[in-house]
Amino acid sequence: MTLTTISQLVSAGLLDADQAPGLEPVAETFRVAVTEAMARPELAAQFVPTLAEMLTRAEELSDPIGDHAHAPSPGLTHRYPDRVILHATQTCEVYCRFCFRRESVGASGHLPEADLTAALDHIAATPAIREVILTGGDPMVLSPRRLGALLRRLDAIPNVDVVRFHTRVPVVNPARITDELIAALDIRPAVWVVVHTNHPAEITPEAEAAFRRLTRAGVPLLSQSVLLKGVNADPDTLEALFRALIRNRVKPYYLHHADLAKGTSHFRTTIAEGQKIMETLRGRLSGIAQPTYVLDIPGGHGKVPIGPGYLEPRGAQWQVTDPRGQRHAYADVTNGDVQAPAPAPILTP
Repeated sequence: MTLTTISQLVSAGLLDADQAPGLEPVAETFRVAVTEAMARPELAAQFVPTLAEMLTRAEELSDPIGDHAHAPSPGLTHRYPDRVILHATQTCEVYCRFCFRRESVGASGHLPEADLTAALDHIAATPAIREVILTGGDPMVLSPRRLGALLRRLDAIPNVDVVRFHTRVPVVNPARITDELIAALDIRPAVWVVVHTNHPAEITPEAEAAFRRLTRAGVPLLSQSVLLKGVNADPDTLEALFRALIRNRVKPYYLHHADLAKGTSHFRTTIAEGQKIMETLRGRLSGIAQPTYVLDIPGGHGKVPIGPGYLEPRGAQWQVTDPRGQRHAYADVTNGDVQAPAPAPILTP
């Protein structure tokens, strides 16, 4: 059973009864949903409301990554030339307390047919678009029948080479990964699934079985996680998560710096803290277990890597820092000549 009310969270032991009255306004502002698989104390911080959510800082935004600033039609975001985000639904299996779309998810169901048609027409009329990213909400909450119908319409657009799912379903409700759903993914464009998971306790035996069903069907799996204070903002927790993913043939892809969504400041680390964690993981994990630490620039200006730096100019050479923190000189030699590092640009206000 999915928990959707404060009283259900109390009954499940995820909240103390004396906290309940004060949290009703939070649940009315930002929706609540916790699946049975996630209804555990070690995962509660991601899904259970707190009073901290009612504190909004001046920097926080309703649309922190600029979905609406790059929307050629309702339900479609076209930020980069070669790919678009198609918001197939506003429904999720769980509602994360740090979600950058927390003010819109759950507000309505599926994308209306007129809007979906307009979105598909835009994709078909724009040959530069090669990849469609299905998100929402969570696209894997759609029934296999509805999802299959959508994928067949994308299959019919010649310029679409890749369809990418952003989903939490394989970890929060792995029973949804059925043979029928997997059959719907068998289309001409390459289907990739990016699993959102933040803590090693989410990788249950049931989730592992869902991963196996997908990989055995030839569906490549990536992961994305959010760096969250009080959840995973330490090297040990992230190492355990990334090792669990690699064991299950899921390549860690992105570690997101927490977005400036309203009421989420208690989850955010500083960028320097995130860089230090990634620096520590560089010395512990192989390259295939390393995600890219990224920041989605507020306002819809795109995603950029913000991981630690390992190169600094030192006169005519570079200084390189290794994973143990030791520094080494490196001469940048091409065609017999040493190339001195270019001077740093002068930034003006």
